[in-house]
Amino acid sequence: MAVRLAVLIFVGATAACSSPPGDDTAPTPVSAENSPALWDSRTDTAFDYQLGGAYPPPPGTAVVVRDSTDLPLAGLYNVCYVNGFQTQPDERDRWTGEYRDLVLKGPGGRPLVDEGWPDELILDTSTADRRRRIAEAVGSTIEECARKGFRAVEIDNLDSFTRSRGLLTAEDNLALAALLVRKAHDHGVAIGQKNAAELSERGRRIGFDFAVAEECAQFDECDSYSDVYGDHVLDIEYTDTLDVDFRQVCGRSDIPHVILRDRRLVAAGNPEYFYRRC
Repeated sequence: MAVRLAVLIFVGATAACSSPPGDDTAPTPVSAENSPALWDSRTDTAFDYQLGGAYPPPPGTAVVVRDSTDLPLAGLYNVCYVNGFQTQPDERDRWTGEYRDLVLKGPGGRPLVDEGWPDELILDTSTADRRRRIAEAVGSTIEECARKGFRAVEIDNLDSFTRSRGLLTAEDNLALAALLVRKAHDHGVAIGQKNAAELSERGRRIGFDFAVAEECAQFDECDSYSDVYGDHVLDIEYTDTLDVDFRQVCGRSDIPHVILRDRRLVAAGNPEYFYRRC
């Protein structure tokens, strides 16, 4: 969960998109002429990941990722964080009220939570109707990001099916992802796949433009992203789990952009704050 902007129109033409099983709403392929602009990966190599609170980024930063509740920074390439497959803690009442039938239920009808983030409920992507309605709700956040001036969105928790106790599948989540890709492109913003390295090729086929990876060096899966998204991969490693010297990570050719951060991603000025880049 941040001057140049010699932006590069992403010219890796989107592969022919096929609809995920059970859904016919995969986005139309985006041509090089009208695809959303990405950062220039040849020059704009420094980025910051500010999900725990906005703050002035370190000098030389070209790309910044901020929460959808924050504002973009002038002169930088701004990416907006959107939780697409689980609920945000401050929106729990909304999802257990107005959208309660879109929350995945376990035994006894109790909402299933992400055990790693127990304040987040897992959304039910199991049917085309639920996916459509989730996409409408999440799409309003994507639209707000675009209205604020963000150039891209990253959609978190594509891998929520792995925490669903077998109630959801990768195909369910990819079908919702296809709807969210269309929402983003309709609003003129690029959209990034978040984690789920094993789904990179399929994610690219449905229209994701770039990837945001957490701990791909630690789990030795960075090439699963870079083989598909090229230089448009942002990797965040964390101080509490990285078991090699960060300088070794910086020397790897399969990690185009990487930073080392504190787990809670707190704002600069907090005693827990840690940020390092290559």
